[in-house]
Amino acid sequence: MNNTAFILAIDPGNVQSAYVMLDEDLKPLYFGKVKNERLKEILYESCYMVKGSDGQFVPSIPHVAIEMMACFGMKVGADVLDTCVWIGRFDNLIEDNSLKKPTFIYRKDEKITLCGSMRAKDGNIRQALIDRFATRDFKNGKGTKKHPDWFYGFKADIWQAYAVAVTYHDLYLGTDK
Repeated sequence: MNNTAFILAIDPGNVQSAYVMLDEDLKPLYFGKVKNERLKEILYESCYMVKGSDGQFVPSIPHVAIEMMACFGMKVGADVLDTCVWIGRFDNLIEDNSLKKPTFIYRKDEKITLCGSMRAKDGNIRQALIDRFATRDFKNGKGTKKHPDWFYGFKADIWQAYAVAVTYHDLYLGTDK
C-alpha cells in the first residue's frame, strides 16, 4: 500500500462536510468531518498540479467525487440550498487548482451500486461497506485501538463520504478491490 491519495470524496453539508482520501486499494488514508472553511483549506493544499514522470502536469489526486443533491419535486429549506452553494464552491476550488472537474455522485447511485436497491437506507449502505472491507470486526468495521479494522476512527458523515468514494470507484474505475 502506498500513502498517496488516489480518490478524494466529499459528503457536503451546509456548515460542515465530511471527506475521505483513499489509496488505490480504497484504504482510508485521511478522513474527517470539518467546517466547510477548513475543508476549503484542505482541498487547496491537496488538489494541486504536480509534474508527472513524463514531465506533464497532472492532478496530485487523480480522482475526486462529490455527493450531489437530486431534485425530488419537494420544497427545500435554507440548509439544502446552502449545501448546494458549498458543492459549487468545492467544485470550483478543485477544478481551479487541479484542472480536473470533480465527478458528482448521486445518492441513488450509491444505493444501487452498494446495496442493489433504491430502498437502501444509511444503515444498509454502512453494512454493505463493512461486509466488503472489514477484515475482522464485521459488526461495526472499526475494531479496537489495539486491533484497528478498516474503518477505525469513522463516525457520522465520514461513512457517507466513503460511500461516495467507493461508488465513484465502482462506477468509473471498476469493482476490483
